[in-house]
Amino acid sequence: MRPTVLDPLFAAATTLDGVGPKVADLLAHVVPADLGDRAVRVGDLLFVLPHSVIDRRKRPGIAGAAEGAIVTLEVFVDRHQPSPRGRPNVPYRVFCHDETGEIALTFFHARQQWLEKILPVGADVVVSGRMEWFNGRASMVHPDHIVSADEAASLPQIEPVYPLTAGLSPKTLARAIQQAMARLPDLPEWQEKSILAAHSFPGLRQALGALHNPEDPADAFPDRVAWRRLAYDELLAGQLALGLVRARTRRLAGRSLKGDGGTERKIRDALPYSLTRSQQIAISEIHADLEKPERMLRLLQGDVGAGKTVVALLAMARAAEAGAQSALMAPTEILARQHLATIAPLAEKAGLKAVLLTGRAKGKERSDLLAAIASGEADIVIGTHALFQESVDFHDLGLAVIDEQHRFGVHQRLAISAKGEAPDMLVMTATPIPRTLVLTAFGDMDVSRLTEKPAGRKPVRTVTMPLERLSDLVARIEEAVERGEKAFWICPLVEESEVVGLTSAEDRFAALQRRFGARIGLVHGRMNGADKDAAMLGFRDGVTRILVATTVVEVGVDVPDATIMVIEHAERFGLAQLHQLRGRVGRGAASSSCVLLYSNPLGETAKARLSVMRDTEDGFVIAEEDLRLRGEGELLGTRQSGMPGFQVARLELHADLLQTARDDARLVLNQDPELESPRGQALRNLLYLFGRDEAVRLLRSG
Repeated sequence: MRPTVLDPLFAAATTLDGVGPKVADLLAHVVPADLGDRAVRVGDLLFVLPHSVIDRRKRPGIAGAAEGAIVTLEVFVDRHQPSPRGRPNVPYRVFCHDETGEIALTFFHARQQWLEKILPVGADVVVSGRMEWFNGRASMVHPDHIVSADEAASLPQIEPVYPLTAGLSPKTLARAIQQAMARLPDLPEWQEKSILAAHSFPGLRQALGALHNPEDPADAFPDRVAWRRLAYDELLAGQLALGLVRARTRRLAGRSLKGDGGTERKIRDALPYSLTRSQQIAISEIHADLEKPERMLRLLQGDVGAGKTVVALLAMARAAEAGAQSALMAPTEILARQHLATIAPLAEKAGLKAVLLTGRAKGKERSDLLAAIASGEADIVIGTHALFQESVDFHDLGLAVIDEQHRFGVHQRLAISAKGEAPDMLVMTATPIPRTLVLTAFGDMDVSRLTEKPAGRKPVRTVTMPLERLSDLVARIEEAVERGEKAFWICPLVEESEVVGLTSAEDRFAALQRRFGARIGLVHGRMNGADKDAAMLGFRDGVTRILVATTVVEVGVDVPDATIMVIEHAERFGLAQLHQLRGRVGRGAASSSCVLLYSNPLGETAKARLSVMRDTEDGFVIAEEDLRLRGEGELLGTRQSGMPGFQVARLELHADLLQTARDDARLVLNQDPELESPRGQALRNLLYLFGRDEAVRLLRSG
């Protein structure tokens, strides 16, 4: 049960004055909480934090006010000049003066009666807003505030500026936030005194007050103590939630998967290359986990082409030696089929049967597959999320391997745990994730990293080229195709868009087809599965030599003899995505190159991104740079990806708090695993406040 002290914050936002269903719908666009399908609550508004602050203490007088500055002026109202009758597009002006000069307060579509009431001729008034100068004349269009000189004290001196959406006025949002602040109950402090002292953190109410009612503009900056206090609260809530998931997952009794190494040896002998040092370390870490009676929860991070699939296969061989089945879940059907193509021949040499189960299998084929899985005849089952539907029964699932983890969140980890007798879990990602993000998203997991490329891989030469040189590039690609090489050509859009002036995959395909004819193919996300597969197979088998595509090829498509990667409008892609795409080439013995085509003018961030791509192929360096340049929210598309999007914390500014939060959460859960002590009860409030309700449900007594 949720603590009753939190009830005021869990009430619907429509219980606030001035917030009806229409305004509540607009508020849903500005609250940072991931609402899912629920309505906005009062507590969500507390974390709508200002993106900037207006300082209305500046009172320079009319003559001293700079163009574009927000100023506060005390003026005398001289006269009104209404819009001429029948010409509502001409503004209504109210002329005023102070001892330094004159100003016109300008209003469009104004109501004369209302203006005569708030700006009576002969009155002293205080106005605040943005200054404009035109031909030496001062003007203020629609002042933000107008009060009589007697009421000047009621004017906000320092005013937070919040993110808005079309139809939502700043005053409506600010009023709703102030009402939410008034409903904030007195909550027991959940932070340790030592942590509060070490970081000079204020209490929760004081921190929120400093952000929503700052006494100094700097109070509301993200790097100041008020914001950092809330960021630490959120990071601690996240680490506690992950710790509770980990405890729950481990509590589902695991089992020891021990083997004699025979099957695994046969696979190693069948490999055409020797394993890298980091592959060997990862395998020994995984084997040690599998032998323990507790469940394995391990994240295997490895750059594109670092050999994660082989590590997973050797882990699955160990499970088979112990008499258990393994399942490998991939995010797309293309990737699942590719895993089958890699794994099945090697597994067969060791006497193991690998099968593919996707949503496309129908009728007798599907029922035969399900029978092989249920009887245990299939040792390794590869597929998409269809693997974990209720209709799929495993004979004895001992190991679940999940590929491209950033597309599967904590909830999916728990759902997969329900299949079989609490299988061990190995999660693989080819997206090198910065250490700070690993801690926030996978704090419940142990981590293995593959840091080398397999033997024989050559570096990919990366060059940047302006779009003006497109014809030179096409001529060079024609020469390469004549030599028997293959090229990917990536575009950011599927089809032409009037909104964004970028070349689409369909347009580029049509333009290149005139030159290359049948040697060119097209693949994008809107094609049906069969057409997509046919286009990919045609390219892999050499029927086509150039493949124009969208980022549908970003994940896992393996064409070892492709040697050229062209990325058009490279400035529009994130670093991680550029790195993933570049990783599609350089997989064979031949030298490969990547051409980043850009259109001028380039912004500073785009320039920085392209130069990082030229300078390094190290995915982990690239990931850290991506975090620095973009911030965590954009980095992995948090809402779509199962990565945690933060309401308050910004990892590029608050990463130094993360390790403290992790250590603190571990200490709490070691000493008070059910959160029953006074601090534990207070921490339950914290979990609810930051939307970690799922974690509270994992507590046996909660």
